[in-house]
Amino acid sequence: MPYPKPRPPKYKLQVQEDEKDHRLWHDVRAPDGTLLVFDDEGEARARLEALYPVLVGLERYAAGPKRTRVIVMARDDEDESQD
Repeated sequence: MPYPKPRPPKYKLQVQEDEKDHRLWHDVRAPDGTLLVFDDEGEARARLEALYPVLVGLERYAAGPKRTRVIVMARDDEDESQD
């Protein structure tokens, strides 16, 4: 019996808005309050750069600590059974 093919990962954006607290990260949300979720990592990175060009640019040139990131969203068993 073949195993079901795993679904491709989804990606979300996070930003650290307080440079003094390096532990506090926030999910990036759309204007309507929904979580921004992407099927393609490249698309997620492009959107992150469009929304936070200064922070991404500073990271690119190592001019400070990392304050933006693209995260692979974890899936648990409940998520798998709902699709």
